Amino acid sequence: MLVLILLGTVFLLCAYGGELQSPRKDTQIICYKCRKYHLGLCYEVMNSCKLQHKQSCATENFYILTKKGRSMYHYSRLSCMTNCEDINFLGFEKRTELICCKHNNYCNLPEGL
Repeated sequence: MLVLILLGTVFLLCAYGGELQSPRKDTQIICYKCRKYHLGLCYEVMNSCKLQHKQSCATENFYILTKKGRSMYHYSRLSCMTNCEDINFLGFEKRTELICCKHNNYCNLPEGL
């Protein structure tokens, strides 16, 4: 019986490079990728991308400014973006909102638009 326990321990040590640890799990975050997303539909091909170093899932929401100065939602772009930071860009005719996340898979799906 002792021989079986020792063989099992040796097998574990050899399988994991001499360290006792559990097998590595794939913890890479996956994001939606779509060039034109509007009201729950991707108007091109909906793909996905895996986050690389210094990347986040990104949602770029594009708005048209009305004559009264209000923002009217137009469409979104979903992607993986390097050095992503939440920010709003305001121009004379449009507004762009950039939202970044990496807390779970597919976190860049727009909500409430």
